[in-house]
Amino acid sequence: MWELFLTGVDAVMSVQIMILIVLGVAVGIVFGAVPGLTAVMAIALCLPLTYALGPAAGLSLLVALFVGATSGALISAILLKIPGTPSSVATTFDGGPMMEKGEGVKALGAGVVFSFLGTIASIIALMTIAPLLAKVALRFGPHEYFAIAVFSLTLIATLSTGSMVKGLFAGALGFAFATVGIAPVDAIRRFTFDEPNLNSGFDMLVVLIGIFAISEVIKVAESVRSGKNAAVGSVSMKSIKGFGFSMKEFFGQVPNATRSALIGIGIGILPGIGAGTSNIVSYIVAKKRSKYPEKFGTGVLDGVVASETANNAGIGGAMIPLLTLGIPGDAVTAILLGGFMIHGIQPGPMLFISQGALVYTIFVALIVSAVLMLLLEFYGLRIFIKLLAVPKHILLPIILVLCVVGAFGLSSRVFDVWTILLFGLIGYGFVKGGIPPAPFIIGFILGPMAETNLRRGLMLSDGNFVGFLTNPISGAFLLLAVLSVAWHVVGSLRARKNASTELAQA
Repeated sequence: MWELFLTGVDAVMSVQIMILIVLGVAVGIVFGAVPGLTAVMAIALCLPLTYALGPAAGLSLLVALFVGATSGALISAILLKIPGTPSSVATTFDGGPMMEKGEGVKALGAGVVFSFLGTIASIIALMTIAPLLAKVALRFGPHEYFAIAVFSLTLIATLSTGSMVKGLFAGALGFAFATVGIAPVDAIRRFTFDEPNLNSGFDMLVVLIGIFAISEVIKVAESVRSGKNAAVGSVSMKSIKGFGFSMKEFFGQVPNATRSALIGIGIGILPGIGAGTSNIVSYIVAKKRSKYPEKFGTGVLDGVVASETANNAGIGGAMIPLLTLGIPGDAVTAILLGGFMIHGIQPGPMLFISQGALVYTIFVALIVSAVLMLLLEFYGLRIFIKLLAVPKHILLPIILVLCVVGAFGLSSRVFDVWTILLFGLIGYGFVKGGIPPAPFIIGFILGPMAETNLRRGLMLSDGNFVGFLTNPISGAFLLLAVLSVAWHVVGSLRARKNASTELAQA
């Protein structure tokens, strides 16, 4: 193992591969930070470049883009409250409020550091326990995935701050929008109204851009029109040392980061889920385990740490089934699979035997990319903060143009441009109505997963629901879902009873 690792170090330390990794991380950060551009787009655009490169150089470039884009999304999520990619949705929940309180540097610094630590933790998992974890994930079928989706949907209650009814409404609305298009399994068109563009449904990135970016632009434009704040904001870099937070705060976040890294790695291994889910799930778990859950959403470091650790931990997690079984875990690793195929390499169990040196070259490239990501984002903190000095009447049109270009670039359809405006108005309506957007996103992401696997599971068991309960893994997750709902109901009743008691005493 150590001989192969040293061989990988020797390969990565060549001038050509180091230059490619530096460029890959830098470009990836830009693609992650700009709303509408993603790691998928970055790797897809750079994939043709690897034709002329060798396997080691080409794959090192692709994994560097993966690392940079996953972490770079935190920049716009914190500074502008606009998630650059789906993996940073939960970062906006507390990162944005921290920026508004003047703690933007702390939020950025913590995001960068724990992104790095999450990436390193996932690489260690990838190098040590990849085969074992991949075998467990391979045993997951429709019954298990349905149970996981149901359990995750019950967590909507945790994110429904203020009004439970509004949270459930948002979740149901997200689920409803996810049903538009061709139905899974039987391929029947639903709610398309004879519009061909609706056959494929609404793209996840289009929904995110609309709900978070466009609605934020509308909201900020309204405040400018009413004469409030001509600039986005200002954060002073004076007296800021290091990454903007203390060692005490760092060590205080270690349990949260460890838990979030495990969640990110675990969800990353499961095909079809990815960092778009893991960052929200880890945020919810952090809120449930916190001593002050009521502060989440108002600007606490815990939320940023949970989200950024989990989404970057998903990098190594998603690589585990790709390298050991040849199964891509998400869209990014599907393109990475294409990168392997370009060079005539088939990922799978024999890869570690036939291409051991290349595998460890990829491991070392991931580690070097994580370190470079940490350095580039650390020295770029002051540059990122300067974005806040740009007047809103200049910044907002630029953001809007980038959102439109990003939406159009997904499928080269003007329809997607109109779609982000539609979801922008819905997101603005959420703001005005005090409806949390997070349940909407959870419903939109997990709704199709629950429906598809429910129908597949019923087909396997000849329409019998008992199969979901008798299967040990799915039965355990469904039991957890019931306990989660019961726990929240009991907690709500206790809170209501306490409030009534305090009112009576007053």
